[in-house]
Amino acid sequence: MTETTKPTDGLTYADAGVDIDAGDALINRIKPFAKATRRPGADAALGGFGGAFDLKAAGYNDPILISGTDGVGTKLRIAIDTGKLDTVGIDLVAMCVNDVLAQGAEPLFFLDYFATGKLETDKAAAVIKGIAEGCRISGCALIGGETAEMPGMYEGDDFDLAGFVVGAVERNAVMPHLDAMLAGDTLIAVASSGPHSNGYSLIRKVVGRSGLAWDAPAPFDETKTLAEALLEPTRIYIKSLLPIIKAGNVKGLAHITGGGLTENTPRMLPDHLKADIDFESFERPAIFTWLQETGGIAEAELRRAFNCGVGLVLAVDPAKADGVLTALNAAGETAWAIGALSNA
Repeated sequence: MTETTKPTDGLTYADAGVDIDAGDALINRIKPFAKATRRPGADAALGGFGGAFDLKAAGYNDPILISGTDGVGTKLRIAIDTGKLDTVGIDLVAMCVNDVLAQGAEPLFFLDYFATGKLETDKAAAVIKGIAEGCRISGCALIGGETAEMPGMYEGDDFDLAGFVVGAVERNAVMPHLDAMLAGDTLIAVASSGPHSNGYSLIRKVVGRSGLAWDAPAPFDETKTLAEALLEPTRIYIKSLLPIIKAGNVKGLAHITGGGLTENTPRMLPDHLKADIDFESFERPAIFTWLQETGGIAEAELRRAFNCGVGLVLAVDPAKADGVLTALNAAGETAWAIGALSNA
């Protein structure tokens, strides 16, 4: 019998640019982050082939599941170029959970996808720690995810992120409540923390036109560098809004993302109603004024590219508007009446 000889120059996965040991090390690094996001219904254990969630343990009787998926977009480019990686994970979670909130859903669990050309454990751990922090703020469990090392697909330090959230809402509470909306209903704005995670391709063009370096003082906030100001994480509204929604005080909610106020607000409305927004009802944050002036951006373009300082718009009964505003401000939000519904 001829003995099979082993090749002396045999290839390994590491030779192809994929480090399995680094992936295993990352899982061990992030397990405490996931564990910190435990909540009723999930134990946030990592390492299996799937993540489980017990809806009954979460207290639901007749739930509808609401799912959402999103990324961070080209805001990642600033994070990668500056090495400030600790907040983009919060952005990832925020963009997903604020979307399911618009349907009245409580976010229950979250999974992430992290793809890179070469896995650097410290950098990946910083990103995923931010994802876990976003889940903690949202009250949802980080129950799993995928880390993909793909040499030849991503160059240098580049990576990409995607997230997936599942939330639940009782069947009779799914929003928007289209049949309940009436002309005259009050529109309430809830402030954003900045551009959130939209419009960053345009933002980066404006920065290029300005000639400013990322480490220069931000012209609109000299307490921060330009990069720090532009990487301010997306605000997460779950804990302040859910009690108000569950009390039956909100008819509809629009998450102001790409498309701005002008294109997102109508998404929560029936065809026979329109939103009359008073853009003079609030002072636009300085960052948007700087972007407009430096980039020569037309007003209509600004309103459809950016949230202009408004993260959410709620439709509420006028008789409940003062109570909703009081509750939002008591929960730490900045909120104000921004307009009303009228017949289309």
